[in-house]
Amino acid sequence: MKLKIYRSKEDTLVRECRKQDSQAQREVYNRYASTMLGVCVRYIKEPDQAEDVMINGFVKVFEKIDQFKGDGSFEGWIRRIMVNDSLTYLRQNKSMYLEVDIEKADHEPDYSQMDSHLEAEDLLQLIQELPTGYRTVFNLYAVEGYSHKEIADQLGISENTSKSQLSRARSMLQKQLLAAEQMVNKKINEI
Repeated sequence: MKLKIYRSKEDTLVRECRKQDSQAQREVYNRYASTMLGVCVRYIKEPDQAEDVMINGFVKVFEKIDQFKGDGSFEGWIRRIMVNDSLTYLRQNKSMYLEVDIEKADHEPDYSQMDSHLEAEDLLQLIQELPTGYRTVFNLYAVEGYSHKEIADQLGISENTSKSQLSRARSMLQKQLLAAEQMVNKKINEI
Protein backbone atom coordinates (compact mmCIF):
# COMPACT_ATOMS: atom_id res chain seq x y z
CA MET A 1 0.00 0.00 0.00
CA LYS A 2 2.85 2.42 0.85
CA LEU A 3 4.43 1.85 -2.56
CA LYS A 4 1.17 2.70 -4.30
CA ILE A 5 0.75 5.91 -2.25
CA TYR A 6 4.39 6.85 -2.87
CA ARG A 7 4.00 6.15 -6.58
CA SER A 8 0.86 8.28 -6.84
CA LYS A 9 2.60 11.15 -4.98
CA GLU A 10 5.54 10.79 -7.35
CA ASP A 11 3.19 10.75 -10.36
CA THR A 12 1.51 13.92 -9.07
CA LEU A 13 4.88 15.62 -8.66
CA VAL A 14 5.92 14.66 -12.19
CA ARG A 15 2.61 15.91 -13.58
CA GLU A 16 2.96 19.23 -11.73
CA CYS A 17 6.60 19.61 -12.80
CA ARG A 18 5.49 19.17 -16.41
CA LYS A 19 3.30 22.24 -15.83
CA GLN A 20 6.41 24.13 -14.60
CA ASP A 21 4.92 24.33 -11.08
CA SER A 22 7.71 25.80 -8.94
CA GLN A 23 6.37 24.32 -5.71
CA ALA A 24 6.44 20.82 -7.20
CA GLN A 25 9.93 21.45 -8.56
CA ARG A 26 11.07 22.57 -5.12
CA GLU A 27 9.58 19.44 -3.57
CA VAL A 28 11.34 17.21 -6.12
CA TYR A 29 14.60 19.00 -5.43
CA ASN A 30 14.17 18.73 -1.65
CA ARG A 31 13.22 15.06 -1.90
CA TYR A 32 16.13 13.95 -4.09
CA ALA A 33 18.92 16.55 -3.72
CA SER A 34 20.90 14.85 -0.96
CA THR A 35 20.80 11.47 -2.71
CA MET A 36 21.78 12.99 -6.05
CA LEU A 37 24.57 15.01 -4.47
CA GLY A 38 25.89 11.70 -3.15
CA VAL A 39 25.78 10.31 -6.70
CA CYS A 40 27.71 13.31 -8.07
CA VAL A 41 30.29 13.25 -5.27
CA ARG A 42 31.09 9.62 -6.06
CA TYR A 43 32.39 10.79 -9.43
CA ILE A 44 33.60 14.32 -8.71
CA LYS A 45 35.88 14.72 -5.68
CA GLU A 46 35.47 18.44 -5.20
CA PRO A 47 32.19 19.06 -3.31
CA ASP A 48 31.58 22.47 -4.88
CA GLN A 49 31.89 21.11 -8.43
CA ALA A 50 29.77 18.08 -7.53
CA GLU A 51 27.08 20.41 -6.21
CA ASP A 52 27.24 22.51 -9.40
CA VAL A 53 26.83 19.36 -11.50
CA MET A 54 23.88 18.28 -9.33
CA ILE A 55 22.17 21.66 -9.65
CA ASN A 56 22.69 21.66 -13.42
CA GLY A 57 21.35 18.12 -13.44
CA PHE A 58 18.16 19.26 -11.74
CA VAL A 59 17.80 22.07 -14.27
CA LYS A 60 18.03 19.39 -16.96
CA VAL A 61 15.49 17.23 -15.09
CA PHE A 62 12.96 20.07 -15.14
CA GLU A 63 13.73 21.03 -18.75
CA LYS A 64 13.41 17.44 -19.98
CA ILE A 65 10.65 16.21 -17.66
CA ASP A 66 8.48 15.41 -20.69
CA GLN A 67 11.02 12.74 -21.66
CA PHE A 68 10.27 10.78 -18.48
CA LYS A 69 7.90 8.06 -19.68
CA GLY A 70 7.11 6.57 -16.29
CA ASP A 71 8.42 3.12 -17.25
CA GLY A 72 10.90 3.00 -14.37
CA SER A 73 11.23 4.98 -11.20
CA PHE A 74 11.46 8.75 -11.34
CA GLU A 75 14.41 8.63 -8.95
CA GLY A 76 16.19 6.20 -11.26
CA TRP A 77 15.61 8.55 -14.19
CA ILE A 78 17.01 11.48 -12.20
CA ARG A 79 19.98 9.33 -11.11
CA ARG A 80 20.81 8.52 -14.73
CA ILE A 81 20.85 12.23 -15.56
CA MET A 82 23.17 12.91 -12.62
CA VAL A 83 25.55 10.11 -13.62
CA ASN A 84 25.59 11.28 -17.25
CA ASP A 85 26.17 14.90 -16.22
CA SER A 86 28.96 13.83 -13.85
CA LEU A 87 30.63 11.89 -16.65
CA THR A 88 30.23 14.86 -19.00
CA TYR A 89 31.87 17.07 -16.39
CA LEU A 90 34.77 14.64 -16.03
CA ARG A 91 35.25 14.46 -19.80
CA GLN A 92 35.21 18.25 -20.16
CA ASN A 93 37.19 19.28 -17.08
CA LYS A 94 39.39 16.48 -15.91
CA SER A 95 41.88 14.11 -17.38
CA MET A 96 40.57 10.74 -16.34
CA TYR A 97 43.95 9.05 -16.71
CA LEU A 98 42.39 5.88 -18.02
CA GLU A 99 45.21 3.52 -18.64
CA VAL A 100 45.68 1.37 -21.71
CA ASP A 101 44.18 -2.10 -22.01
CA ILE A 102 45.81 -4.98 -20.26
CA GLU A 103 45.44 -8.42 -21.70
CA LYS A 104 43.44 -9.79 -18.82
CA ALA A 105 43.07 -8.83 -15.18
CA ASP A 106 42.76 -12.18 -13.45
CA HIS A 107 43.52 -11.62 -9.80
CA GLU A 108 40.50 -11.06 -7.59
CA PRO A 109 41.16 -9.37 -4.28
CA ASP A 110 41.04 -11.58 -1.19
CA TYR A 111 38.66 -9.92 1.23
CA SER A 112 38.64 -12.85 3.68
CA GLN A 113 41.49 -11.31 5.69
CA MET A 114 39.47 -8.30 6.75
CA ASP A 115 37.30 -7.87 9.81
CA SER A 116 34.19 -5.73 9.83
CA HIS A 117 35.45 -2.77 11.88
CA LEU A 118 35.26 -0.42 8.93
CA GLU A 119 32.06 1.49 8.40
CA ALA A 120 30.37 2.32 5.10
CA GLU A 121 31.59 5.92 5.42
CA ASP A 122 35.17 4.66 5.63
CA LEU A 123 34.70 2.64 2.45
CA LEU A 124 33.17 5.62 0.64
CA GLN A 125 36.17 7.73 1.69
CA LEU A 126 38.56 5.10 0.35
CA ILE A 127 36.66 5.02 -2.95
CA GLN A 128 36.96 8.82 -3.13
CA GLU A 129 40.74 8.47 -2.84
CA LEU A 130 40.98 6.31 -5.96
CA PRO A 131 42.37 7.95 -9.10
CA THR A 132 39.60 9.49 -11.21
CA GLY A 133 39.55 6.77 -13.89
CA TYR A 134 39.52 3.93 -11.37
CA ARG A 135 36.84 5.65 -9.27
CA THR A 136 34.65 6.36 -12.28
CA VAL A 137 34.71 2.81 -13.61
CA PHE A 138 34.29 1.35 -10.11
CA ASN A 139 31.23 3.52 -9.43
CA LEU A 140 29.65 2.80 -12.80
CA TYR A 141 30.17 -0.95 -12.44
CA ALA A 142 29.84 -1.68 -8.72
CA VAL A 143 27.40 1.03 -7.67
CA GLU A 144 25.33 1.91 -10.73
CA GLY A 145 25.32 -1.60 -12.20
CA TYR A 146 26.52 -0.75 -15.70
CA SER A 147 28.09 -3.52 -17.79
CA HIS A 148 31.62 -3.16 -19.13
CA LYS A 149 30.17 -2.62 -22.60
CA GLU A 150 27.96 0.21 -21.31
CA ILE A 151 30.90 1.75 -19.44
CA ALA A 152 33.07 1.51 -22.54
CA ASP A 153 30.38 3.24 -24.60
CA GLN A 154 29.83 5.96 -21.98
CA LEU A 155 33.52 6.74 -21.52
CA GLY A 156 34.77 6.11 -25.05
CA ILE A 157 37.14 3.33 -23.98
CA SER A 158 37.36 -0.37 -24.78
CA GLU A 159 35.69 -3.04 -22.66
CA ASN A 160 39.15 -4.38 -21.73
CA THR A 161 40.16 -0.96 -20.44
CA SER A 162 37.00 -0.88 -18.35
CA LYS A 163 37.78 -4.34 -16.97
CA SER A 164 41.38 -3.43 -16.20
CA GLN A 165 40.36 -0.18 -14.49
CA LEU A 166 37.87 -2.10 -12.34
CA SER A 167 40.45 -4.72 -11.46
CA ARG A 168 43.02 -2.09 -10.54
CA ALA A 169 40.45 -0.16 -8.51
CA ARG A 170 39.53 -3.30 -6.59
CA SER A 171 43.17 -4.13 -6.00
CA MET A 172 43.90 -0.62 -4.75
CA LEU A 173 40.82 -0.70 -2.53
CA GLN A 174 41.88 -4.05 -1.11
CA LYS A 175 45.29 -2.63 -0.17
CA GLN A 176 43.68 0.46 1.34
CA LEU A 177 41.15 -1.63 3.27
CA LEU A 178 43.81 -3.95 4.64
CA ALA A 179 45.93 -0.99 5.73
CA ALA A 180 42.92 0.71 7.35
CA GLU A 181 41.90 -2.54 9.04
CA GLN A 182 45.41 -3.01 10.43
CA MET A 183 45.34 0.52 11.79
CA VAL A 184 41.97 -0.08 13.46
CA ASN A 185 43.17 -3.38 14.96
CA LYS A 186 46.32 -1.67 16.22
CA LYS A 187 44.25 1.01 17.96
CA ILE A 188 41.94 -1.63 19.46
CA ASN A 189 44.92 -3.58 20.77
CA GLU A 190 46.38 -0.43 22.35
CA ILE A 191 43.23 0.09 24.39
